[in-house]
Amino acid sequence: MKTRSFKKDKVNVVTLGCSKNLVDSEVMMHQLRANGISVEHESKKDDSNIVIVNTCGFIDRAKEESIQTILDFASIKESGDLDKLYVTGCLSQRYRDELKKEIPEVDAWFGTLELPALLERFNADYKSELLGERSLTTPPHYAYVKISEGCNRKCSFCAIPLMRGKHISKPIEELVTEVSKLAANGVKEVMLIAQELTFYGLDIYKKRRLPELLEAFNDIDGIEWIRLHYAYPSQFPIDIIHAMAKLPKVCNYLDMPLQHASSNMLKSMKRNIDRPKTELLLNEIRSLIPDIAIRTTMMVGFPGETEEDFQELCDFVQEQRFERLGVFTYSHEESTKAHDLEDDIDPELKNERAAQLMEIQESISYEKNQEKIGKTMKVLFDRVEGQHFIGRTESDSPEVDNEVLVDSAKNFARIGDFADVKIESADAFDLFGNIISEK
Repeated sequence: MKTRSFKKDKVNVVTLGCSKNLVDSEVMMHQLRANGISVEHESKKDDSNIVIVNTCGFIDRAKEESIQTILDFASIKESGDLDKLYVTGCLSQRYRDELKKEIPEVDAWFGTLELPALLERFNADYKSELLGERSLTTPPHYAYVKISEGCNRKCSFCAIPLMRGKHISKPIEELVTEVSKLAANGVKEVMLIAQELTFYGLDIYKKRRLPELLEAFNDIDGIEWIRLHYAYPSQFPIDIIHAMAKLPKVCNYLDMPLQHASSNMLKSMKRNIDRPKTELLLNEIRSLIPDIAIRTTMMVGFPGETEEDFQELCDFVQEQRFERLGVFTYSHEESTKAHDLEDDIDPELKNERAAQLMEIQESISYEKNQEKIGKTMKVLFDRVEGQHFIGRTESDSPEVDNEVLVDSAKNFARIGDFADVKIESADAFDLFGNIISEK
């Protein structure tokens, strides 16, 4: 059997799932490097003798991907081309005992908050002086910033509290230090992420303090865009929108997963809001910032979703004309309240409903993009791909939203810099233009 144990350890970290997992991987990698351990993120080479898989366990599709990834590396370990295989993250947190029995090739399993225990496997210490520091896996001009961990909400379909625990906010001072360090290293855009942004501060300050956090970030030199992800609509604190309107660096962009529009479905999902209250909230937000880009997520196929419920959702999306919208199908998750309900929507029908809703949104997105032709927009350029420089407007978050493509034969853009782009044409999800000035 081939072994490489005589060589110095080299670690490959593989991240699955959401941006919150990505931040966890970045922190892990920085701690390993600070202990003198060589580490790469999702290396395409086969020269690593240790692999750490950071898993997702949110829905069936994510769990399947995580398990398959673990099995793939377990097979490599079996062949003698890998010395150690460790698994961490949400799936490991939730199903550790079962997975230990099913995949014995894994050397150790760790939960979402067990980084010190993982480091012990490398005879490494958790260095508290590195608090707020991490090794970025994103392009150097933007970064995700996790402002809290866990969630206190009790949505009937969601297993996140089972995997991530209760809501825990990071102190403002700690976050300001983190973002200041990011800015000093060239980061211009920060995406604030949490399972529930609007709860920020309740646990440690006994009141919601997201507006104060935004003010503190707005004062940091070098940061130009601050973006908000994952706000819960029920009892939404409107002072967040007032802060957004007042602070120039906070993007007019809000990621607010609504999940559904039918009051019947929202009640069954335990979302603590109904359609009329949702519409009042959206109207108030848009009255304060008319050009705000609202990104939302909708779920189809929840137990008991009738054709009438689904049609109400379609009508709602057509009426609201969201700037950005994603759709996913319901996943029957054990230990959630919804698991007590019968998963009575056929998988094929779930997929048909998801496709129909996205077709509606594609038409809306196309019409909204056509309205941008002839306008000049501020664009942050992320990468070069093929014959195009590719960037984003204030209304777009990386990987999930629209992009701006500029012909590299006619234009030059510096990656990580802003430029004014005149939009010449558009399709449903992309804008095409030419640079008229650089920032």
